[in-house]
Amino acid sequence: MDLNKLLTEFKEGTIPLEAVLDQLKNLPFENLDFALVDHHRQLRQGFPEVVYCSGKTLDQIKEISASILRHESVLLATRAEPEVFRVLKKAFPQVKYNEMGKVVYTDAPFIHAEFDNHLAIVSAGTSDLSVAEEAYQTSLAFGYRARKITDVGVAGIHRLLIHKPEIDQARVIIVVAGMEGALASVVGGLVSVPLIAVPTSTGYGASFEGLAALLAMLNSCASGVTVCNIDNGFGAGFAACKILNLIYKNKNRSDNPK
Repeated sequence: MDLNKLLTEFKEGTIPLEAVLDQLKNLPFENLDFALVDHHRQLRQGFPEVVYCSGKTLDQIKEISASILRHESVLLATRAEPEVFRVLKKAFPQVKYNEMGKVVYTDAPFIHAEFDNHLAIVSAGTSDLSVAEEAYQTSLAFGYRARKITDVGVAGIHRLLIHKPEIDQARVIIVVAGMEGALASVVGGLVSVPLIAVPTSTGYGASFEGLAALLAMLNSCASGVTVCNIDNGFGAGFAACKILNLIYKNKNRSDNPK
């Protein structure tokens, strides 16, 4: 819930007190018996609560989504199988589906349009695209349009180097890679901005379902590489948007000095 917008509209007389109270009555959370939906998360963290669909029933996902949409203009549901999308689409016609990233979402305004492409998502191989798409859709939901640079793994390093001018424009970079996870170190050695590495569970037997890439990224010889958990594209996208929010706020302060 955008409390600033709500209170401004009340102050300007465009929304009556009864409507304000109706929207505030379920703060800070709404009790659905099986879940406590956090409607204060936007206020605390800058982004609304996100639905993690894995392990939940279709009815639970639908009820949680309905609660969020009663208070927020943005819905983001991750790890959503096609059946989840079919149920949510029937209940909420405005939702869309990123099949590759397994994300159900509603379109969000680009509230930070001047930061378009200040986030770069660099993925090693086609097998890593599902995690990269989860990160991409997360950034879109939270107001940032990301630049995608795909299939540039270290097996053909020249494919990465031709994108160096685009990478240099980014303020934050997410690198998604499986196998030995070397791409994070390579990109990390080329840039001066925050880099968030995401190991994926792709690779042959000795990759141990992403553990080899995770350990390689944690032991990166490039300084300042931050590592998310295996296949956690959402976590990387969320972290990147929080960094961009901080840059955006600092820019606003410098543009509007007291």
